[in-house]
Amino acid sequence: MTQLRFPWAACWLAAILALSARAQVLPLNFATSEDPTKPRVIHGFDRNAMDLSVKPCDNFFQYACGAWLKQNPIPADQSGWSRFNELFENNRLVLRGILEKAREAPRTASAETRQVGDYYAACMNEDRANALGAGPLQPLMAEVSALKEKAEFASFVSRMQRRGFGMMFNFGSGQDFQNAAEQIAVLDQGGLGLPDRDYYLKDEERFQKIRAAYQVHLKKMFALAGDSEETAVRNAETVMAIEKAMAEVSMDRVARRDTRNLDHRMSIADAAKLMPNFDFTAYLSGAGAPRTGDVNVYVPAFFQGLNAQIAGTSLDDWKTYFRWHILNNAAGMLSDAFVNENFDFYGKTLQGRKELPERWKRCVAATDGSLGEALGKIYVEETYGKEGGARMAEMVKNLELALRQDIEALPWMTPATRKQALAKLDTMANKIGHPVKWKDYSSVKIDRQDRLGNQMHADRYQWDRDIAKIGAPVDKQEWFMTPPTVNAYYDPQNNNINFPAGILQPPFFDKSVDDAVNYGAIGAVIGHELTHGFDDQGRRFDAQGNLKDWWTEEDAKAFEARAKCFVDEYASFRAVDDVHLNGELTLGENVADNGGLRIALMALKRTMSKADLAKKVNGFTAEQRFFLGFGQVWCGQYTPEAARLRAQTDPHSPGEYRANGTVSNMPEFAEAFGCKAGDAMVRENACRVW
Repeated sequence: MTQLRFPWAACWLAAILALSARAQVLPLNFATSEDPTKPRVIHGFDRNAMDLSVKPCDNFFQYACGAWLKQNPIPADQSGWSRFNELFENNRLVLRGILEKAREAPRTASAETRQVGDYYAACMNEDRANALGAGPLQPLMAEVSALKEKAEFASFVSRMQRRGFGMMFNFGSGQDFQNAAEQIAVLDQGGLGLPDRDYYLKDEERFQKIRAAYQVHLKKMFALAGDSEETAVRNAETVMAIEKAMAEVSMDRVARRDTRNLDHRMSIADAAKLMPNFDFTAYLSGAGAPRTGDVNVYVPAFFQGLNAQIAGTSLDDWKTYFRWHILNNAAGMLSDAFVNENFDFYGKTLQGRKELPERWKRCVAATDGSLGEALGKIYVEETYGKEGGARMAEMVKNLELALRQDIEALPWMTPATRKQALAKLDTMANKIGHPVKWKDYSSVKIDRQDRLGNQMHADRYQWDRDIAKIGAPVDKQEWFMTPPTVNAYYDPQNNNINFPAGILQPPFFDKSVDDAVNYGAIGAVIGHELTHGFDDQGRRFDAQGNLKDWWTEEDAKAFEARAKCFVDEYASFRAVDDVHLNGELTLGENVADNGGLRIALMALKRTMSKADLAKKVNGFTAEQRFFLGFGQVWCGQYTPEAARLRAQTDPHSPGEYRANGTVSNMPEFAEAFGCKAGDAMVRENACRVW
């Protein structure tokens, strides 16, 4: 694993679910009656998406999105479909055009063009993948077979992780929680094939069914790798037993949201004492990491448990586990038999998808994942306009002013804490569009005939680049999303907000529409990311990005009481018939949604006169268009399987509740649409922190 970034860093949109490494990155599909090879025109606000038979005060999500939902069923290769997907697909079509040209480009083309073109060409070579079958795995499996004693585990695991094969645990660099200017080594739990520890441990029927399906999948994968039926069954049981034991000592997702639970800096010598049955010095040497200094062990109990597991599990059983994680990580890069079996479990069973996405879609995603800034550099040159960047910068400035105004007027915050909050806001930086300095991939060997080798070389580059950060100065200009990404994020340890070029397009940002719609859409994104600096996780970091309690006891209690309102509200929402949302898991995103929309409206009112606010366009006032711009961003739906999975693992609420849950807490929404007490979109006890 490279770059153990903050597990609490919240992105505004739920990214595509990565269920267990590369093999499960299943891109989205583009369904349209238009030419499927060309990007479609998307607008920031679409009146035709609305269901005007529904009253906005009864169900705003249906009012804003009802017609869109009927016109946009979930495509067969998808677990869900949303307006986010529409933009994602437009971007992918642009990237496909770039990559198709790049793979046919002459050798005189730029280094980035040749590199991404060769990577894409190797990925697209389906005939070669099918001809090779499991052959590319043989050298890796030979390394497993060569293990003679457990003392070799450390050097073996480091070699595998360095090439992109996750197993046992995660390792990388990270900023120290107490001193964000310092980068140290980080150890974290890991090594599971299911999406979450609870899938191994909970007795509910839905988890039991997935465990049973997982064991069938394990058996089939081992059989594809050449094991006999009897051996494959036994190996599946072995893997399940080892991973279940790991799950039992893993920290749950809600506990991990409190960063204080992950702050365990210690010397490397002390870290090694947690796992004496594993040669940590040899591991660090193989990983290319310093063998002196400090390390933050996020979950010490996990490594103590793993240590006991190493001793209590036979060498042969561990070798079976290692074989599985090589298979699992490589499955998407092998023959159709492996790809299809991998999809049957991770795509169909876990997400409810019916069809495997076309190969080009998977290869565009793979290229972006491995050589993202090389591809992103070309993408930016072809698509990114300076006008949009300048307008975004102006909106960010206005949102920051609105948040300052909000903090200054909070009735529940004392002057001492308010002063610290304003200092943090004033220090917050923003990055828009793309990196100032691009990554240099020139050392990454890419061969048009070696799909798996290319992936391992790219992963080795990312690993070595990450490990080199240990002990080095923090680069606050570094990005942790590629430029084409349709997303945004707040980084608490660098105290900055980040907006890739990919999201600066309709429906989030539309240069052709008025400010009211844009402030409801991209303005809410900006406000959301700003508010993350002050949600239940972000508030624990100071202006310099250090984990520091800058709150008075009185204010901390007031915050917790207000946050509890959100926990209870969102826990009352159903993700699917038999599953409710987890109000504690989604707390940070819900606080950011509510605070972000509120300050976006404040910013809009700062920029528009009363006459302009009252002026109707297409039959709607500016404030109504603002809320519709926000609501239509969330048009979307999921398969029941995906809804259950997201409720278990995703800190973001479904779009329906991001829309309805947020506006129902805002008196401004009720006023804009004439809602009255007792209406569904008017909460009797509205929640508010910021």
